[in-house]
Amino acid sequence: GSDFNAAIKVCRETKPDIVIMDVGLQGRDGIEAAGEIGRACPTAILLVTGAEDEETVKRAVRAGVMGYLVKPVGGELRPAMELAISRFMEFNELRKENQDLKNTIESRKLIEKAKGLLMEKENISEAEAFSKIRKISMDNRKTMKEVAEVIIALEAKAG
Repeated sequence: GSDFNAAIKVCRETKPDIVIMDVGLQGRDGIEAAGEIGRACPTAILLVTGAEDEETVKRAVRAGVMGYLVKPVGGELRPAMELAISRFMEFNELRKENQDLKNTIESRKLIEKAKGLLMEKENISEAEAFSKIRKISMDNRKTMKEVAEVIIALEAKAG
């Protein structure tokens, strides 16, 4: 346990490009540990193992491991490391794009809702409501999403 906690601490402090770990950890499951390290300190993880069975490989993939080497490890270590790092960077980029898309959709929904509230409350057109939100946003150096959230919150209070 203490070695594992120390590993996570070092990982958080040093932010390595890659973590290479053996599946056979003393007193705990190495694949589970790899998954926990990946969540606590997102980085490329390369697993080294003596086992080549399909179930171990499947579990490693589910845990988010980016590469897998069977002992004895020789000249394939460097290319495996490079591949794991590159896979992790790709994965991270996709995750970021996915999050950006979710945020954009969320923002649009809030802006639409706020626009609707303004149109109803002030008896104005959609274009006027949008312009109003945009102007408040620019005047106050806030995102349109933030302005929409305030309009929605104020409307909820006014009820």
